[in-house]
Amino acid sequence: MAGKVKWVTDIEKSVLINNFEKREWIQVAENEDWNFYWMSIQTIRNVFSVDTGYRLSDDQMVNHFPNHYELTRKDLMIKNIKRYRKELEKEGSPLAEKDENGKYIYLDFVPVTFMLPADYNLFVEEFRKNPSSTWIMKPCGKAQGKGIFLINKLSQIKKWSRDSRTSTLFRGCKAYVISLYIDNPLYKLGFCRFCTVKYTPSTSELDNMFVHLTNVAIQKHGDDYNHVHGGKWTVSNLRLYLESTRGKEVTSRLFDQIHWIVVQSLKAVAPVMNNDKHCFECYGYDIIIDDKLKPWLIEVNASPSLTSSTANDRILKYNLINDTLNIVTPNGDIPDCRWNRSPPREALGNYQVLYDEEQAQSENAERDLRSRSGQSLGSKGTKGSAGVRPVAATWK
Repeated sequence: MAGKVKWVTDIEKSVLINNFEKREWIQVAENEDWNFYWMSIQTIRNVFSVDTGYRLSDDQMVNHFPNHYELTRKDLMIKNIKRYRKELEKEGSPLAEKDENGKYIYLDFVPVTFMLPADYNLFVEEFRKNPSSTWIMKPCGKAQGKGIFLINKLSQIKKWSRDSRTSTLFRGCKAYVISLYIDNPLYKLGFCRFCTVKYTPSTSELDNMFVHLTNVAIQKHGDDYNHVHGGKWTVSNLRLYLESTRGKEVTSRLFDQIHWIVVQSLKAVAPVMNNDKHCFECYGYDIIIDDKLKPWLIEVNASPSLTSSTANDRILKYNLINDTLNIVTPNGDIPDCRWNRSPPREALGNYQVLYDEEQAQSENAERDLRSRSGQSLGSKGTKGSAGVRPVAATWK
């Protein structure tokens, strides 16, 4: 399509605006005709509200799906992953295989989690199996570490329940998730973020959020916060460090498992996600790595921070937006939502294709035919062994 892209944003961040200006796109007001709108999750709620009756045209694109919250709300993410596991079990999928202790072999990537107050009795039953354990409580609809606290006694939950009826801190947030605390952490990824205070599992430090939460919104207020590196490493630096201290093989396995988590979490919400052709997402995955190099999915952010707190921050986020725009608006042209081809590999930049849906569907069809004809499924269809996942080679 000829012409310049007309853009709008309600998120005034330089990494966005610089990328738009680099492409010589034209800034317009929200009430004017626009082609590309990078909007907040509050705005997307209004755009797709049934009350507004707003319909996007084929030359308009936005950066959120209407019900992105199926993945980005903590309680719904857990609900969808649990449902996904149960469906795979019903289908007899080898992905849902469990070990002798009843734990999923391939889908054990979220800590034990319950929704409160709905799952309170189930939580109490689990807590009493290991009364010395620590749990972390998070409000379902908040971010930047707000409203999070740790508990190691049931009496603390009861006190919170009483206080929340009167305290304005919890008002307006009806649901919490409570997860078994990963008390042997190594790192949390994004950028790789660190706490400014050395981690300790001591119960005397349960209320010290500088020990337990890596959110910049919290850590920047600490006495030991470093404004040069912001308590962060690049993922490539983390990988180099782990390769040199733990070895290349285990490090490669770790990153392979992180990729696996991303793919399986997206597949878990695929059946309920409104796959609107005008939409794309740039999710932020929060993953914590324990000292055995096992990654755990903590949450997925709909609007990962685009604020640049360091020079490396600015470079990474600028390049992220640049690569994203190259994919969703090929050649910087006006969007055309009827365009349904995959972008060429050279347009992906630093993005890595983890799952090729078309190729996977083709392989599944081939496997079905071979199965019906009695042929061996070979390595692509056999159950996993020695920790090897029983999936098609096309997932990555």
